[in-house]
Amino acid sequence: MKKKYIVTLTAEERQGLQEMISRGKAAARKLMHARMLLKADASEDGPAWEDQAIAEGLEVGRATVERVRRQFVEEGFAAALERRQPRREYRRRLDGEGEAHLIALACSQPPEGCARWSLRLLAARMMVLEYVEQLSEDTVGRTLKKTN
Repeated sequence: MKKKYIVTLTAEERQGLQEMISRGKAAARKLMHARMLLKADASEDGPAWEDQAIAEGLEVGRATVERVRRQFVEEGFAAALERRQPRREYRRRLDGEGEAHLIALACSQPPEGCARWSLRLLAARMMVLEYVEQLSEDTVGRTLKKTN
């Protein structure tokens, strides 16, 4: 089967990977990816192993080898070795104004029939007062812990 992503390392890249492996001081994942790239190298000095042989030799899945090949070809040398930054973007439920309302509410008198505010009560009251659309007690707890 003809490979779509062909790894061709330069002499400097090959030497850098071999030094990294011989030192053994990098993260295990990085060292494993370095070994995969060296075995997959299709340049004159490389062994150009097939994905299945690399997977069996390094005891990883074939899909992992394919993914490292693709990352090297599409994103570059560093991307194949380093961890990717998370792509997910986290939206904050409470901004500064929402946190101020929450703290003011927590410092006020608890509702009738309650000795003190619970996290669940605070979250429910913040939604009733329409400061936020949705809020969990975990978020309330983290916010109040931040402010002591």
